[in-house]
Amino acid sequence: MVKIILWLLAAWLVLTLVGAVVKGLVWLAVIGGVLFLATAAYGAIKSGGRKGIKGPR
Repeated sequence: MVKIILWLLAAWLVLTLVGAVVKGLVWLAVIGGVLFLATAAYGAIKSGGRKGIKGPR
């Protein structure tokens, strides 16, 4: 699951950079940024929930 989230974060980062570099693709930068933040938030929520379940060892 972590690998998938990392791959998605990398993909969204690439889309954001391409959209920022190419003048006509500003919308791509916006979409990439939004998807990057959404994926990061999802990953943080999923990994945060696991820490509370396991507890100290």
